Amino acid sequence: MKKNTIITLVIVVAVIGLAWYILNNRGGNVDSELAKCIGANSVLYSKTGCFACVKQKELFGDSYKFLNVKNFDTWEPLTELGITSTPTWVINDEKYSGVQSIETLKQLTGCE
Repeated sequence: MKKNTIITLVIVVAVIGLAWYILNNRGGNVDSELAKCIGANSVLYSKTGCFACVKQKELFGDSYKFLNVKNFDTWEPLTELGITSTPTWVINDEKYSGVQSIETLKQLTGCE
């Protein structure tokens, strides 16, 4: 093989490897202690069948189990709580609707 062909092959393999790593490590790796802190300082309201709620769960990966999650099958109990969309985070008596980034949740809860 020519030297240029080998260099090109190495570069292609490196780019594919880097792309695979990035795609497989874009979330879901939240430290359990951080998730416990966020869970202790917030409530996550969720609804069965909510696509955005699944996305929020994916951000936490296995650490999702440490969050304080209230999941409902119907809207009635949520609307009684003043929640009109899910996911909704309640932190310090304030409601934050929609998928929240880990960085945002760290800032809102004071967790590092």
